[in-house]
Amino acid sequence: MTRRVLVVDDHPSFRRLVSRLLTNGGYDVVAQVSTGRAAYEASARLDPDLVLLDIVLPDEDGFTLSVRLAGLPRPPIVVLVSSRAREDFGGMIESSPVRGFLGKADLTLARLSGLVDGG
Repeated sequence: MTRRVLVVDDHPSFRRLVSRLLTNGGYDVVAQVSTGRAAYEASARLDPDLVLLDIVLPDEDGFTLSVRLAGLPRPPIVVLVSSRAREDFGGMIESSPVRGFLGKADLTLARLSGLVDGG
């Protein structure tokens, strides 16, 4: 089964890079957006299986958005990403309704698949 993915990050270069990585790995990138508002609207409209979600966005943090996404009729799997270290977020990752966290520097298809398929 091909997973439909929404990529959410405020840096265009990261969106392009990770979208290319995902597409080459067999994922279907249905959209790339840069804000929490656009991410929620795209999730409601496009019904992705997976949302790769940057924690720091210009209008809303990934933790707050992950709670809103969990309330959708068919909530997507959410994997948080950040250029900051996991430790910087304390217990916020574990207490949010997400599948997991990957540092941007550590994002590989194998690690993403491990979280998504192993979760």
